[in-house]
Amino acid sequence: QVQLVESGGGLVQPGGSLRLSCAASRITFSRFDMSWYRQAPGKERELVAGISITGTPNYADSVKGRFTISRDNARATTYLQMNSLKAEDTAMYYCKGRSWDDIRAEYWGKGTQVTVSS
Repeated sequence: QVQLVESGGGLVQPGGSLRLSCAASRITFSRFDMSWYRQAPGKERELVAGISITGTPNYADSVKGRFTISRDNARATTYLQMNSLKAEDTAMYYCKGRSWDDIRAEYWGKGTQVTVSS
């Protein structure tokens, strides 16, 4: 079945960096818009960044200038480079893929934990 598998999370000090990866399988990756969401304890899941099939990115205001989303269609992988991390970035980060050809075809990964703490 379709799988989205996140990796790269961990514990980092404030001001540090992490690079998250989301590897997809059993989908035509190049035809999927990809996004990163996050959910902190007691809060709703929120969109962090997205990248379209054409490579156009968009970002939440809270991460603009610090995070960069990218994709490698040959590797069926999307990335989230996170710099200048803050304590408020602490959350579970999830990858989502939605088909450009069928918006009903939407898949989520199981998440990777990011903790920013000194």
